[in-house]
Amino acid sequence: MKRLPQIALLPDGKRLHLQDGPIDLIIEAKGQAAEVGAAYEAAARRFTGLLDELCEELNGLRQPANPVQCALQGVVARRMHAAVAPFAADHFITPMAAVAGSVAEEILGAMLGAARLDRAYVNNGGDIALHLTGGEQFTVGLMDRPDRHGLMRTMIVDADDPARGVATSGRHGRSFSLGIADAVTVLARTASTADAAATIIANAVDLPGHPAIVRCPANELQPDSDLGPRLVTRDVGLLTEDEIDRALRAGANQAQQLLVAGLIEGAALRLLGETLVVGITGGQAPALHAHHGSAIESAVHA
Repeated sequence: MKRLPQIALLPDGKRLHLQDGPIDLIIEAKGQAAEVGAAYEAAARRFTGLLDELCEELNGLRQPANPVQCALQGVVARRMHAAVAPFAADHFITPMAAVAGSVAEEILGAMLGAARLDRAYVNNGGDIALHLTGGEQFTVGLMDRPDRHGLMRTMIVDADDPARGVATSGRHGRSFSLGIADAVTVLARTASTADAAATIIANAVDLPGHPAIVRCPANELQPDSDLGPRLVTRDVGLLTEDEIDRALRAGANQAQQLLVAGLIEGAALRLLGETLVVGITGGQAPALHAHHGSAIESAVHA
């Protein structure tokens, strides 16, 4: 029997809210009224039962990904594996690292299969799948860290940019992190790839063995964690400017490798008030702008 998720328009009458267990989506579509209505109906239909599909393969989704083979059966489960597979040969990563972005992609795909839209996004707790046409844009607000208010920059994705996925990872997010980054926001061609890449880059922002960093086994905090006994970051004490710079550059080096490999379009790395940005300029990747009070459509957080 399929689960019955919560499905409702938000008070603004423009955005759709879908919630089932840990999956919490905010959706907005732009187009003719009939097309938007058809898109929202398609989103609700596909969302119903989606969590159950994932739960049926949860044990497999929590296992380290095989870089060349996939035994998973579900459409979303296989998308999760495909997103993490490019990283699996060199890093520990499970398909769960791409769950939020993969779900957002699936719902957006259902909408676009049912309606002609000018613009749409599916925001799954800060991991966002985008659809942009013509002169449409999407503005993302980059948070200093996901558990505090306040924007450090905005990021504008234009319709002619290749990025269609945005994701953020870090030690303050919904999931555990092996690194010490406050937040790493990644743009990629898909939300699932952005989700996986943000995890890898955030893990790389680190100072292994530093006495000011408190870590503990993930399974002591959450017995069924896909990270098992691996040490996750719980607190970061005082670091010198040189140490902050060294940790950020370790993450930036990882991001640069992914950029060169074509896996990401850009990344912004944040640690203790300092930021490093990795990406292509000159119109080939979305631009980062200082925030001066412009309207923000989506505050990214993990």
